[in-house]
Amino acid sequence: MATGKIIQVIGAVVDVEFDQKRVPKVYSALEVDLKDSSAKLVLEVQQQLGGGVVRCIVMGSSDGLRRGLKVTDLAHPIEVPVGAATLGRIMNVLGDPIDMKGPIGEKERWAIHREAPSYEELASSQDLLETGIKVMDLI
Repeated sequence: MATGKIIQVIGAVVDVEFDQKRVPKVYSALEVDLKDSSAKLVLEVQQQLGGGVVRCIVMGSSDGLRRGLKVTDLAHPIEVPVGAATLGRIMNVLGDPIDMKGPIGEKERWAIHREAPSYEELASSQDLLETGIKVMDLI
């Protein structure tokens, strides 16, 4: 796994410098080493600026980020759990549960950036969808 360091922080946008031979791909997840915090902070690469520098979006609060902090490339995109165990659950963009119902037991995880399903994979239905809005339900 490649490591780099933060060279610029502007709100939720962070520039990270890596060795030019080990630059992360766009949509790769990066983890910031916050020495004084047990919480993990994840960045997502949005652009390669050249010279080993990537521009990232912070997936959380950017409070406490500063130049020089160590960043590790996780070598995969952000992934969230999928399947029956996720139905009715509330999770953040990283797939961590935030509904106080404990961990999500689903083992299968999918990247948040994927191709849309093909037309053949879509499930069509003739069922009535009640919205609770009288004008809409009459249509």
